[in-house]
Order: sequence, then C-alpha cells, then structure tokens
Amino acid sequence: MQVGDQVRVKESVICHHHPEHRNQPFDIKGLEGELIQVIQDWQGREVSANYPYLVKFNKRFRAHLGEHELEAI
Repeated sequence: MQVGDQVRVKESVICHHHPEHRNQPFDIKGLEGELIQVIQDWQGREVSANYPYLVKFNKRFRAHLGEHELEAI
C-alpha cells in the first residue's frame, strides 16, 4: 500500500475518538478512507511503528492502523 491509495477497514476496530461518537466505543469496520502517511522514520531514525498506516476517513477523523486491519480498494 502506498500513500494516496483508497483503503477499507476489514477487521473490527474499536475507536473512542470518532468525532460523532466521542468517548464512546465505535466500530470502524467497513469504513473507507485514504492512506495519507506510512510511518517509517522519526526525526531521521528508522522506527518500527505498531500501527504505521495513517488513514484519513473524513475531514475530522483519522486513525493509525496496521496492515492486517486494512485492504486496498
């Protein structure tokens, strides 16, 4: 997967920071968004992030996800 790809959440992922469901558990399975960043380094040093894919679902909602939770559309 590369930056700019359209992706879909294929596994059940519970988020508590969804803007329309603030502080409540919300399952984002099936939501589609755009991959906007793949985290591979921090301040010039290579890192191994647990959830390296930053996905933008709408104007106000972004989430860090792992490769096992996403599928390309």
